[in-house]
Amino acid sequence: MYQTVHETVQYIKQKTNSFEPEIGIVLGTGLGGLVTDIQVEYSLMYSNIPNFPISTLEFHSGKLIFGTLNGKKVIAMQGRLHYYEGYSMQQITFPMRVLKALGISWLFVSNAAGSLNPEFKKGDLMIINDHINLMPESPLRGRNDSDMGPRFPDMSAPYNKMLITRALEIAKKDGITCHQGVYVGVTGPNLETKAEYRYLRIIGGDAVGMSTVPEVIVANHMQLPVFAISVLTDEGFPEDLQPFNLGEILETAAQAEPKLTSILSQLISAL
Repeated sequence: MYQTVHETVQYIKQKTNSFEPEIGIVLGTGLGGLVTDIQVEYSLMYSNIPNFPISTLEFHSGKLIFGTLNGKKVIAMQGRLHYYEGYSMQQITFPMRVLKALGISWLFVSNAAGSLNPEFKKGDLMIINDHINLMPESPLRGRNDSDMGPRFPDMSAPYNKMLITRALEIAKKDGITCHQGVYVGVTGPNLETKAEYRYLRIIGGDAVGMSTVPEVIVANHMQLPVFAISVLTDEGFPEDLQPFNLGEILETAAQAEPKLTSILSQLISAL
């Protein structure tokens, strides 16, 4: 793993004049608009980067964006990788290893998720303060590289409490409806049945999605502080479950995106 990461990092440094990012950002489904606020210096397609998995989703751009956001040097993943695309857990989290090796000190993650909590409505934001991992394996399965992190990383506080507090203050100041809650990570790509939504709520979930958890586990393995936020694009309420509509989900994400972008931009500026 170390040699593969090193090879990828050397290529990226050559293509970006040894750009040194402070902050990494993962932009989820329908949430790539933050890039318009970045003063872009370099842009690399995943397909041109050695060892980098390629996003197979038509609505994910598949680019690494390097630039400045509110005075901070950032690197943004415009399009993430998912386990359901056929990649291993190690492959979908490989970009986190690369971002850390490039020098980031903070990781910001966004996603689109389905609400499980009846008080959290479609179009609201939810800051993730904990998660439940229902994916079939850990991205840390296999031989551990002690140069990257410990064999048994602590997960008692996987999401940075200081950033959560600041984000809630920003949302309140700006009148943005923003909850905090527990995100359940599932494999996908199928959506859940009524019984499954009911189960996910019973075990403590406030939102459900198909990403984020593996990235956060790897970030914690590398002792990288994480902030994660979801746009709630649909509602998994068993009593009134509506058929899945991708177009509506992308539209909801697009409508909520300015609120998410505002919170992320102000958080990054404050670091």
